[in-house]
Amino acid sequence: MKWLRSGLRRDVCVVVASEGSPTAQECKAALEARYDDRIDPGTFYGALGTLVEKGHLIETQDGIHDRYELTEAGERTLRDHYDWVETALD
Repeated sequence: MKWLRSGLRRDVCVVVASEGSPTAQECKAALEARYDDRIDPGTFYGALGTLVEKGHLIETQDGIHDRYELTEAGERTLRDHYDWVETALD
């Protein structure tokens, strides 16, 4: 679960899972609303690229926009993280 060492990468996956197939800008806006703070574009797009590169997200074209979806591996790792947090809180 090395990819989850970044809270931003984890949170990107949470947004993608909850939003369906958001654009990068929709995902960034949702995170900025959640954090109540601006995310540096280089940091955000770096995290997004790493998630695609490592196989946790897939990128598809929708006209001029790139959209992102959680892969099975991404969902499995996100669920494993959720189970770990849930166990800690019980």
